[in-house]
Amino acid sequence: MIYFVQGADLVKTVGIIVEYNPLHNGHVLHYKKSKAIAQAERTVAVMSGNFLQRGEPALAGKRARTEMALSMGADLVIELPAAYAIQPAEWFAYGAVSLLHATGVVDSLCFGSESGTLRELTPLAALLSAEDSPFREELHRQMSLGHSYPAAYAAAAGAAQGSSPAEAAEITSLLGKPNNTLGLHYLMALRRLNSPIQAYTIPREAAQYHDLLPAGPTIASATSIRRIIREQGLEAAAPYMPRYTLDILRRETALGRGPVDWEAFKQPLFLLLQTLSTRGLSRMLEVSEGLEHRIKRLLPLLPQPSVEELISALKTKRYTRTKLQRMLLHILLQHSKEELSPERLAHGPGYIRVLGFSSRGQELLKAMKKSAALPVIMQASDLEHPQLELDVQASAAYAGAYPDPHTSWMYEDYLMPPLRL
Repeated sequence: MIYFVQGADLVKTVGIIVEYNPLHNGHVLHYKKSKAIAQAERTVAVMSGNFLQRGEPALAGKRARTEMALSMGADLVIELPAAYAIQPAEWFAYGAVSLLHATGVVDSLCFGSESGTLRELTPLAALLSAEDSPFREELHRQMSLGHSYPAAYAAAAGAAQGSSPAEAAEITSLLGKPNNTLGLHYLMALRRLNSPIQAYTIPREAAQYHDLLPAGPTIASATSIRRIIREQGLEAAAPYMPRYTLDILRRETALGRGPVDWEAFKQPLFLLLQTLSTRGLSRMLEVSEGLEHRIKRLLPLLPQPSVEELISALKTKRYTRTKLQRMLLHILLQHSKEELSPERLAHGPGYIRVLGFSSRGQELLKAMKKSAALPVIMQASDLEHPQLELDVQASAAYAGAYPDPHTSWMYEDYLMPPLRL
């Protein structure tokens, strides 16, 4: 592990894992508290690219959101490859933590959680890291009862950890909250990597992840902010975001680069859904348990080619909206089960892609030349790698959905250097 020595003091660096869709006042609070609890002077943010963990396109592109992060004070922003960004919690967490570990300059990780404590999550991570056969058997049993994967995982974890029905119910409730589940998988990833990175968590305050309404005059969840922008316009969401976020979103909107939502992709998506055979669909990641047949059966019944109507028609108790959105994204981006198999994902990301940095971030990059366990790249042309090809394809698909796409936007991974702020 690399530390920066200034006199007799060690300069610490905290890692945060983010999407910033968009960056709002709650994120600023998390950033400040993360630095405080870790006693860190520098921050490395691992940020998803143009498509996100819950299977959604980002409201604004990754360069715009990188600019938001740097404006807030983050020193270095690196991209979580699409191979991991559009995944269930296990692989999303493993990819992000692997990148922080591979930098060699990050000594702590701080994440938000509903519980706000590691007391229950740490022993549970130790137990589930092995994922022995009884846990797997219980997971499969819960799935066979028709539960969604998140609900089945929470129930199986409760059964594995709880020595009494009450304790099992407590664990199941704990993992019924999305940020607790992500936090658990961050801790499990640290154990799998045998990483020296110290984990911290802080409680989510006021607004929770799924809240559709603001929690106060200045705090709202990203879900709520996107709803306000969609229904009332950008200016209506101004109280819940820093001024720089608002200015960046104004600029992106004026340039025709946002706000982006799922319906912007309906034409290429429905073309693929209609022209791929059921066998072709079945090869795509997260198309499971005969969903390819369900898709083909429902397509002719839709009154119009709407992504929202398709998801509503496909949704069941077993198939959550998040699962279906990720599935549709993998179809849109042509992500096959073979190329993103668990065996391949277990190798971790193959590079550290820099999206932006500050002057202090530049010092981190200099240190990473000696400490990083992976190639550090500034543009897509710096390296040939299968995961990087998926990132480039995702960027092209995202920019292609703009009302008036420019070629330079579609190939910005090759044409644009990292942002410096």
